[in-house]
Amino acid sequence: MKTTLEIPDAIFRRAKAKAAEQGIPLRQFVSDAVAEKLAAASPNRAKAILKLAGGLRHLRKESARINRLIEQEFEKVEM
Repeated sequence: MKTTLEIPDAIFRRAKAKAAEQGIPLRQFVSDAVAEKLAAASPNRAKAILKLAGGLRHLRKESARINRLIEQEFEKVEM
């Protein structure tokens, strides 16, 4: 899709120089930059993951209890 964007001169020059450094067209550089920004700007996903991880907090004590039981059983086997 074609579109027209207004980009400040200083940013345009830096982007064009960086694209040239990488040996890619400015069009690809801008598309890649937008794609990266969109990927990083998905805080809903990050929040969902944190919420899920926080929702499993109650299993911490149960995991510790199970680990203690396993350690006790290994001690019996080693003796």
